[in-house]
Amino acid sequence: MKTMTCRQLGGPCDQELSGETADDVIKAQERHLREAARGGDTAHEPAYEQMKGRWKHPIKATGWYRDTKKAFAALP
Repeated sequence: MKTMTCRQLGGPCDQELSGETADDVIKAQERHLREAARGGDTAHEPAYEQMKGRWKHPIKATGWYRDTKKAFAALP
């Protein structure tokens, strides 16, 4: 199990998100951003909107995904 923060994944806070794989952590961040934005947390709204539109720009999204997987793999 590894942990990354919302901030490490492009969000605005230090909420810890854990998972067995990078994909697990990415999904945890998606849930976290969705819940925060729906709860009225304006600090999370830009990251939430970016997440929702991420795959509308596949080249940029692929780079983010690859970088996130590398950062996850480098964690102890």
